[in-house]
Amino acid sequence: MAKNGTRLFVGGGCALVLLLFVAGVFLTFGGRKGTVPSRTILELNLETSLPEMESDDPFSVFSSQKLTLRDVVDALEKGGDDPKVVGLVARIGAAPIGLAQVQEVRDAVTAFRAKKKWAIAYSETFGEFGPGNSSYYLATAFDRVILQPSGDVGLNGLVAESVFLRGALDKLGVRPEFDHRYEYKNAMNTFTETKMTEPHREALGKVIGSFYDQIVSGIAQGRGKTPDEVKALVDRGPFLGPEALKEKLVDSLAYWDEALDELGRRGGSGAQRLALGKYLKAAGRPHDGSGPTVALIYGVGGVQRGKSSFNPVTGGQAMGSETVAGAFRKAIDDPDVKAILFRVSSPGGSYVASDTIWRETVRAKKAGKPVVVSMGDVAGSGGYFVAMAASRIVAEPATITGSIGVLGGKMVTPALWEKLGITFDQVQEGANANMWNASKDFSPAEWQRFQAWLDRVYVDFTSKVAEGRKLPKERVLEIAKGRIWSGADAKGLGLVDELGGMRTALALAKKEAKIPASQDVKLVVYPRQRTPFETLAAKLAGEDDDSADAARTESVRALETVRPILKRLAAAGLLGDGEGGVLTMPDVEVGR
Repeated sequence: MAKNGTRLFVGGGCALVLLLFVAGVFLTFGGRKGTVPSRTILELNLETSLPEMESDDPFSVFSSQKLTLRDVVDALEKGGDDPKVVGLVARIGAAPIGLAQVQEVRDAVTAFRAKKKWAIAYSETFGEFGPGNSSYYLATAFDRVILQPSGDVGLNGLVAESVFLRGALDKLGVRPEFDHRYEYKNAMNTFTETKMTEPHREALGKVIGSFYDQIVSGIAQGRGKTPDEVKALVDRGPFLGPEALKEKLVDSLAYWDEALDELGRRGGSGAQRLALGKYLKAAGRPHDGSGPTVALIYGVGGVQRGKSSFNPVTGGQAMGSETVAGAFRKAIDDPDVKAILFRVSSPGGSYVASDTIWRETVRAKKAGKPVVVSMGDVAGSGGYFVAMAASRIVAEPATITGSIGVLGGKMVTPALWEKLGITFDQVQEGANANMWNASKDFSPAEWQRFQAWLDRVYVDFTSKVAEGRKLPKERVLEIAKGRIWSGADAKGLGLVDELGGMRTALALAKKEAKIPASQDVKLVVYPRQRTPFETLAAKLAGEDDDSADAARTESVRALETVRPILKRLAAAGLLGDGEGGVLTMPDVEVGR
């Protein structure tokens, strides 16, 4: 009886929650879109991260919705052509925005200003007792930079640091048995080394050098200085507010209320500030009307088999081959779709899942639908694998690209269990039954099979790069070896075609599909992204049993402080599927 009563109570509770949720969604999303004031100043908050794609987290409607990178780019494109929009103000700080994303926002701001619109960047500080290189680099795309009097400009150069756990593993009695193809494929070095190998240092140094030159060049252009002058300033940084003003790194020192007074004067009589998200909702997106359809497919996060999902280890999305390949198939079968824009931001992962997605890009091209890839912060290893057959590839200068290689292995742990007093015994059938057993070393025969497997994956990867990029196989073997490159260097090597962001990629997609440059297109996300309400309804109905796609919780948010270590553990497959996989690129943490 109590059981039935409980069941009824829970059912009634769910119904009540559902009704309240429907009401909340209606109040949040229903009704009029709103209007755009006749003199509008767009207001953008860049103090938070910019996810690549919207989450279908069913509880996200109860928290503030983050703008996606596409939201920002689309709103600035729309606002640039909108006569009601007179200017832009952005609050910039030390947001965890990747350097390639910074460049895409910079490009959008530059294009906005080219439409005779002004843009002001305001910051309380570019780094408070910490680096502020990328945030200041972003601010220099605006025509005016205002800094709070107590703030600083943390312009002090870049550093890339790798963590090594080999010493700790030795103390624990854990022995890594890994191998790779080839010397630059250094994701496993976290566990096998105590410091950088020479190839590791060489590759990372080349990437950081490229990033540094890009930042210096952008700041020099934005602030009317020479690159040498900027480099000299970097070597003297960071700068206190008055020092930054004296060196013309900022245009004025003012508090937010004083900056608002300046906005009022710049905007003119009756000018009103409007948050970028609200503007986008009221004005609508560009490329959202009539015209040929271009499918937009997202491939974001570590590559895994199955469905795309939220990944609590890295705090982002995971690229599921079932989801992404299914999106390609729907776009291929849809007669309205003339081209596919594939947005990739991934450090790689599963070889098999990457190959599944690669196959669909080939099928799309054979079906007469060109595929143009737009790369985000990173498209390495499996993230490059899924992109390499595209008709055209676009990357930002700072996109981490390549890592064409493979790694694998296991952690051998018997010494650890011996210290803990834990023993194992077994029976087996088959000479290689212990091949992936963590309590046993690889036997000579098992090691030989493992090496053959690594060779097989590497040959397949490099052969498909040569075919997709139309490069001689010998040339691919020279630039592969697991090495990462900046997008700028990757273009020179033939791994990408053009430098830019989604707008550049969309223009190329139209060109490849023989759509006139002057004709607008309708950009449609495939598969259609579910609303948070639809996700919750599916879960309540038992139609969505993907436990990896659970709502964010406080315990998940608590992982933020340890994610850099967890990401490296995931790369070696020590935390389950996650981002781990043989096509995982080395982790790169750059001081901002």
